Amino acid sequence: MADAADSTSTLPPGCSFDPADWTILARHWYPVALSREVRDQPVTARLLDERLVLYRAGAQVVVARDLCPHRGLPLSMGAGDGQTLACAYHGLRFGAGGDCVAIPAHPTARIPARMTLTAYPAVERYGLVWTCLRPDADQPAAPIPPMPHWDDPAFQQVTCPGFDVAAFAGRQVEGFLDVAHFAFVHTASFADPDNAEVPDYTTTATEGGFTADYWSTVANYPHGSGLRAEPGFRWLRRFDAHLPFTATLIVHFPADGRLSIMNAASPVSARQTRMFAPIAKNFATDQPAQEIYDFNLRIFEEDRAIVEAQRPENLPLDPRIEVNIAADRSSVAYRRGLRAMGLSHFFTA
Repeated sequence: MADAADSTSTLPPGCSFDPADWTILARHWYPVALSREVRDQPVTARLLDERLVLYRAGAQVVVARDLCPHRGLPLSMGAGDGQTLACAYHGLRFGAGGDCVAIPAHPTARIPARMTLTAYPAVERYGLVWTCLRPDADQPAAPIPPMPHWDDPAFQQVTCPGFDVAAFAGRQVEGFLDVAHFAFVHTASFADPDNAEVPDYTTTATEGGFTADYWSTVANYPHGSGLRAEPGFRWLRRFDAHLPFTATLIVHFPADGRLSIMNAASPVSARQTRMFAPIAKNFATDQPAQEIYDFNLRIFEEDRAIVEAQRPENLPLDPRIEVNIAADRSSVAYRRGLRAMGLSHFFTA
């Protein structure tokens, strides 16, 4: 396996990020595929402009640069067998760790030491495959963010299909954290257009970002479900932001119901995001997964229309560029945290 830290000392071809920003962002973990999608055949992904191939080698998922070291063909054009991935050009086979295990043209010859893929660490968690492009032994990457209730047997766990957004990951995450847009963006799915006032709330810094408890009377029941909370019920939404691009939300329902959602925005490029959403809940635990996918897709689509239209397309970290209101405390904390990471005030090139 090639040393991924050394291999990423240069930027990916056509990189859309400021070089200093890319170096900071590449040290974090991001999901790049659903575990259930990585089977025998190769799966492609793109992260921070780096083109990747994923394949299974027995119990291991391999994440590597989508490039055969022999003659530069994308390995995603090849074929897998559940143990190895074969290049479509000369049939070279790569197995666990990205190591070359067979060269059909010379079946008995020694395999060159450099005939190995540029592979990255891979972890399967929450139904997703996570990777880090720039693991640094001297400065270990921040851990994969925790997902509340994912391992709780009282909860139903599902992982929604990936969702593509033609916008910057920071804009998408900020929208997930925003509490003032419900009455204007989500009125077709769950919100009340006559309940737009945002009660006061605060944010509290954590080691990896911040947390915010937001209490309001805005219900979380889907329109048309026939479900209603008792008058005056206050819904608690607990947000936890994990910089740079992951956030979780726990919605407290009546009768001790809990809905836990992870919003993991994977930055394909500075203008393209693939969003992943593991979900756990302790009510209606026999609900078909497709119904959960469909409802959340409605909400994601409502948000996508807004995020893709925002200008500037990047996320302005300079507080003088956009005007804040009191309801923006989460947004202000999020941008402050990104600045503290050393990211540029415009964030993207």
